Amino acid sequence: MTNGSHRSETELAAGLPAILLSPADSGTLAMIVVRPERERRHLSVSAELTPAEGLVGDRWSRHCTRKLEDGRINPDTQLTLMNVRAAELVAGSRDRWPLAGDNLVVDLDLGIENLPPGQRLKIGGAVLEISLEPHTGCSKFAKRFGPAALKFVNSPEGRKARLRGVNASVVQAGAVRVGDRIEKA
Repeated sequence: MTNGSHRSETELAAGLPAILLSPADSGTLAMIVVRPERERRHLSVSAELTPAEGLVGDRWSRHCTRKLEDGRINPDTQLTLMNVRAAELVAGSRDRWPLAGDNLVVDLDLGIENLPPGQRLKIGGAVLEISLEPHTGCSKFAKRFGPAALKFVNSPEGRKARLRGVNASVVQAGAVRVGDRIEKA
């Protein structure tokens, strides 16, 4: 990595082909990240997902900033999933992946063509639904991984592949564990 802990545009572009080889129909849950409070991350080997709370113990149900017109928190932003290969490319070592702030890090093609809005995924005992609401990089992402990483994930190709990740909601409660298979439902 260049610039301390940030990859260059050239390094990021060189890593794209590996991300695009992610499995399309069946993948694996690689990491569970609970965000109990702002800027805090807790890794867990298992977790409960519910329609009411999303990832139980995560701050989403208490502090979601995305609201619907009627003031309720937006269920379409309940969970975020990020591709493990994209996380490794932009963040580097595994201990830096949680800095992205995504709840589930998965080895699965998250691209729009593979997982259109409404597509359901079964992970462990839970079922998720991919949201229409886009998940894009922000200033925090740029600060943690560099401006080249933000430009990379928000490029037209990056958005198509959803390199920054995807929003989802829980439609069926259930337990999930690191290593669980992910299947299109």
